[in-house]
Amino acid sequence: MPFTKLSPEDIRRHKGTSFTGVTTVFWCYDDSCRLFLAKRSKNARDEHGRWDPGAGGLKHGQTLEDNVRRELEEEYGVEPLRLEFIGYRDVFRELDDGTPTHWLAMDFAAKIDPLKLRINESDIFDDFGWFSLDKLPSPLHSQIDPFLRLHGDKLKTIMLNV
Repeated sequence: MPFTKLSPEDIRRHKGTSFTGVTTVFWCYDDSCRLFLAKRSKNARDEHGRWDPGAGGLKHGQTLEDNVRRELEEEYGVEPLRLEFIGYRDVFRELDDGTPTHWLAMDFAAKIDPLKLRINESDIFDDFGWFSLDKLPSPLHSQIDPFLRLHGDKLKTIMLNV
């Protein structure tokens, strides 16, 4: 029986629900130890109105680092000055309709030049800004607190070694 490759649309629709999805998350920071976050609009897939680092599903045939670099260019129009793997997390959540999801989040710290950053997907974000770790905006994406509990110290260490 021949194998039929799924379309990118089918894969995107089923990632995290029919099979475990893999996402690369980028925690962008600058020389002043500030994090860049963007507020998700009603046009985003989920977590509407919540502040989010940045992320994108791993594309077939790309390394984790290449995926982060591609997503940074697509979403923010920047190349990282420094890119460092922080760690991974299992992310279990539910969609708005109650469908359970499972993702593996591969977290990266990405030092970027704030003067070069631009929002390329303005329909997906309502607002954006730079924040210190002790003064993050609200409401946050549901996975920020779990990330900070697991990897917050490592992120701080990376950011301080600018």
